[in-house]
Amino acid sequence: MPREFSRPQRVAEQLQRDLATLVQQELKDPRLGMVTIAAVDLSRDLAYATIYVTFLGRDSEAEIKESLKVLQGAAGFLRTMVGKGMRMRQTPHLKFKYDEAQARGRNLTSLIDQARKRDTENANPDETDSE
Repeated sequence: MPREFSRPQRVAEQLQRDLATLVQQELKDPRLGMVTIAAVDLSRDLAYATIYVTFLGRDSEAEIKESLKVLQGAAGFLRTMVGKGMRMRQTPHLKFKYDEAQARGRNLTSLIDQARKRDTENANPDETDSE
């Protein structure tokens, strides 16, 4: 019976779980704040991993860049800790990127809400205007 998921997918999922735990428990930098590991994209040869992260309460570009700088600075430590936990010949190099999908989703939701509000206002004009 063939495997349902490829090895890079399985390793990426395990890497995501391990990194989420490590970032929460081991990194104590106050500049970081609340971090969510949204996804991990792993190369086919398992040598490079791009980790997509989101930050709770960090909306400005400067705060996001500062948090990414902290994570990238801790990448060596995180790679060492992940390497100890996962039994692999080679631990992937970690590169952190901000996942803009949630920010775009919030923006689209607000635009939809604004459009719906305008539509309901146009559909139900004040009755004082018709008298």
